[in-house]
This record gives sequence, C-alpha cells and structure tokens, in this order.
Amino acid sequence: MLFLSKRQDWFGNIRGDLLAGLVVALALIPEAIAFSIIAGVDPKIGLYASFCIAVVIAIVGGRPGMISAATGAMALLMVTLVKEHGLQYLLAATLLTGFFQIIAGYLKLGSLMRFVSRSVVTGFVNALAILIFMAQLPELTNVGWQVYAMTAAGLAIIYLFPLINKTIPSPLVCILVLTAVSMWLELDIRTVGDMGQLPDTLPLFLWPDVPFNWETLLIILPYSLPLAVVGLLESMMTATIVDDLTDTTSDKNRECKGQGIANIVAGLFGGMAGCAMIGQSVINVKSGGRGRLSTFFAGGALLLMVVFLSDWVSQIPMAALVAVMIMVSIGTFSWESVTNLKKHPLSTSCVMLITVIVVVFTHNLALGVFAGVLLASLFFANKVAHFLRVDSTIDYAGSTRHYAVKGQVFFASSQRFNQYFDFKEVLEKVTIDLTHAHFWDITAVSALDKVVIKFRREGTAVEVIGLNEASATIVDRFGVHDKPEEVEKLLNGH
Repeated sequence: MLFLSKRQDWFGNIRGDLLAGLVVALALIPEAIAFSIIAGVDPKIGLYASFCIAVVIAIVGGRPGMISAATGAMALLMVTLVKEHGLQYLLAATLLTGFFQIIAGYLKLGSLMRFVSRSVVTGFVNALAILIFMAQLPELTNVGWQVYAMTAAGLAIIYLFPLINKTIPSPLVCILVLTAVSMWLELDIRTVGDMGQLPDTLPLFLWPDVPFNWETLLIILPYSLPLAVVGLLESMMTATIVDDLTDTTSDKNRECKGQGIANIVAGLFGGMAGCAMIGQSVINVKSGGRGRLSTFFAGGALLLMVVFLSDWVSQIPMAALVAVMIMVSIGTFSWESVTNLKKHPLSTSCVMLITVIVVVFTHNLALGVFAGVLLASLFFANKVAHFLRVDSTIDYAGSTRHYAVKGQVFFASSQRFNQYFDFKEVLEKVTIDLTHAHFWDITAVSALDKVVIKFRREGTAVEVIGLNEASATIVDRFGVHDKPEEVEKLLNGH
C-alpha cells in the first residue's frame, strides 16, 4: 500500500507534472535572482538554492506538488548578516537553520497549525496575493508602451488559451509566445538576462569557510532562529493552502524535517536558506502539477536552463513573467472573503483584516500570522468566557444556598465567576456544585479559593461538590481552600 502511494506521488500525473514543473522553473529564475539581490549575494546563490531545495523537498517533503525555493521573506532576514559578515557566514547560518527545522519536525511542531484559524489563513493568502502584485509594479513603472502591450497580451493568452486547449498550461504558452514575439520583433524591453548574470557551472559541494567555534555560533544564531521560524511558518501555511486547492492532506511534521534537510543541502552547495513559495505552488497546481515529480522537475529544469540554455533563457521578456505572476496574484486572492465581510462575525473579519494589514505593511509574513493568531485567541477566549453561568437556589429554611456553576472557568472568566456569589448574605452553609463546570488554569483555581475563603470569613460553611477528574486534579494540586494551614495564613493576612 505504501509503495502504491509513493508511486502515485511520483508517477500518477507524469505529463501534468512535467509541464507544470517547466512553467514553475521558468517563473523561478527571475524570482531567485531578485531574492539574491535583496539578500545582497550573487544571483547564482539564489538559483543554486532554488535548485537544491526544490529537488530535495520533492523527495523528503510532506506535501506533494508544493514548490520550495529561495524566497523574499527569507532573503530579507539575511541582509544584515551578509553585509556585516559575508557569504560564508550566510552558508553556515543556512545549515543551522536546517538543523533547527529538523528538530522542529521531531518535536512535531507542525501540528501547531491546528491552532491557526481559517480567518488567519485567509488573511495570509490575501496579503501574499497583494505582495505578489506589488512586486510586479517596478516592472510596470516608467516603461514603454511595448511592456504594457506584452503584459496585456500575456494575460489574454493565460485566460483565453484554456478555451482552446487545456492540455498545455497556458502560462507556459504565454512565456513561449511572448519570448518568440520579443525576439522576432527585437523589442527593446527588459528581459531575464537584465536581472543578473546566470551561472555557467553546476553547484559544487563546499563546507562553509568559517571557524566552527562559540563566536561563530553567536554570530549566526540570531539569524538562524528567525529564518527557521519564518521558513516553517510560511511552509506550513502554504501546505495548508495547497491542501485546500487539491483537496488532499499533507504531513506537516514531515514537511518541517524536509525543509530542514533541504536547507542543509542548499547550504552545502552554496545556496541560501529558502522555504515553500505560495506563488509558485499556486502556479504549479493551476498548471496541472499534483505530484512530487513536478517539484523535482522544476528544480532540475531550473538548473539545466540557467547553466546550459542561458542564452535562450536570458531572452525571456520580464513582461511574460509579470503576466504569469499577476495571474497568480488574482488566483491566490480570496475574492469570496470580501463579500463575506458582511456575512461573517465582526471578530472573524477583524482577524482576517489585521493579518492582511500587518503582512502588507511590514512585509513580514510571520509577524502578520502571529498578530492574527493572537487576535483570534483573544476573541475566542472572550467568547468562551461569556458562556459561564451560575444559578442559585435556597432551601426552605433559608439557611443553605446551592450554587450551580455551568461553563468554563479560566483566566478570562474568573472575574465573572466571583461576581455571581453574594458574600454578605447570612447563611449557615453554601454548596458550590461544579458538576457542569470545568476549571482550566491556576487563575480559575485561585478564583474558587477566594470564593470559599470569603464565605468562611463571614462564618458560612462551604462544600464544593461535583468536580470532574481533570478539574479535581488541578484544584487539588494548586488550590488552598481545602488546606487548613494555607487558609489560616490567608485569613491571618500572611
């Protein structure tokens, strides 16, 4: 069964995977060069990284059909390290980044994705779509009319060609046709070759030329940790999105380990750290890529083209790739989320919008997701806290009051819990029934202690009944109301 599953991952969609992989490889070239420039390194560093990461992740990753390579989010974190210490320390930091990611995989941190709400994922997707579009604007400003005409023609091909033929990915047709037209008419427009010099050799195995000592670790650690976190976060989010697009599942913890292994290999072959790319992954899926073969072929084709077909590849007009990325931006954005702003609860919409705003204005995907998750958690805690209710009844003699607590008692609801009790009422006995309640944390236990001790200060006997096993465990461990010596200290003000 396992063999059949692996065979399906690799050879279940050969033609679709190969064609999609070719489209991705062509679109990866200018992005890898651009990200190298952002990081302050030679273009070949980004290209070698994209090749290594894509090929390795295809084999060891947990999400078939997802594209990983050098990315802008990672490149931004490397700028200071490269500027102050040079390329060799970047390669060492890449190795340490991979090591941290492998540890995260074994610690099963990929499972934490279940705490990321749908509204945060939607905000992440929308923000990334906006950033992808914004990244194309430099190619569309202060340029001649030919660029606009080529871009418009590219978009027309992308959206209209599927009406004629759905076998060949329309982005590939767009790139080939516009390249041919550009070369035939000898248009004076920006090409891939203008982005930077393409490498003319295959990557070589090399160990980072840095002293392996404590000082080196202190230099690269402040960069490797953020790189590992951002890389895993973007990869996990992208995997979730590809899961939705393909209606399949992925192994997030295996993906964590796979990203780590891929980054270590990239660092050993002269490449910088990378992670999953939502834009390229969407291109891959929309072009028909579904299996590991598409990712593997994208990496292999990338290297072969830049090394052996550089004269041809350098002629690809940037307008063609801009058209492809605009298509990705349009296809990535969740247009439904705009109409849902009126339908969904205000808290859900706020979480989505905050995630978008933070990501777009900071260009920091991790910061945006953290902000969204934090806000979603606060909204959730506030909502659950309102489900707490305490009903009370008194016996015929008027000497015993029965309080029935229903709901969740934790840090957000503990204050409301205290407000339900009347400590000034003259009673002989109070019964607090917790059969339908659950105590989650120390704050909740402290609230129960305060209630019991306040009643006792007024001379009222208190009986606590109905604690479930989990609540009883935390109350027994941290509560003081049933420990005479601790209560005595509190009553005496110690």
